[in-house]
Amino acid sequence: MHVDMDAFFASVEQLDHEEYRGKPLIIGGLAGRGVVSTCSYEARKFGVHSAMPMGRAQQLCPQGIFIEGNYPRYAEVSQQIFTIFTRYSPVIEPLSIDEAFLDLTGMEKIMETPLDYARKLKAEIREKTGIVASVGIAPNKFLAKLASDLDKPDGLVLISEDKIRQVLDPLPVGRIWGVGRRMNEQLENLGIQTIGQLYRADAHRLQQYVGALR
Repeated sequence: MHVDMDAFFASVEQLDHEEYRGKPLIIGGLAGRGVVSTCSYEARKFGVHSAMPMGRAQQLCPQGIFIEGNYPRYAEVSQQIFTIFTRYSPVIEPLSIDEAFLDLTGMEKIMETPLDYARKLKAEIREKTGIVASVGIAPNKFLAKLASDLDKPDGLVLISEDKIRQVLDPLPVGRIWGVGRRMNEQLENLGIQTIGQLYRADAHRLQQYVGALR
């Protein structure tokens, strides 16, 4: 299971400040060459996204609310969430302050289904912290992380063993964890736009263009 808080920093700010709710909120460095740390879903409608230069964000969304953020507060809420995780799995692998893998191996006897278990976890996170989480469940971490991003915000997606190709094949290659802008462009130059096309591509030709396969 991969659990990812939706627009975490912005969600905490909107939880704490009523005047930010429903508004395009953008958090990050405001001086010099600052970048966007995160933004609310209201700001994303204008094309703003994480790691974008703050100057560009201001151009796209001049009506946005721009703040530097309260990182000790985010850490406090994160600690609450990770404490909740410990009640759902003995093996937790943090990826960042707002996401983690939870190993469900051997948990079958204490949950009706993985989806019901995830719903219970999501409900407890929202009840205890006021924060919304998206969850992906799959046979491995790569697929679980991909699944958690497929239906945001407040998503819950299970990719079962028999549905892997059905789910993956039509998705753009940029959905693959680790495929950045440059590699995405390289693959598109090869005529590869979807994960299905990548799956069927010639491995030797791929290696020539994007490097050694590991």
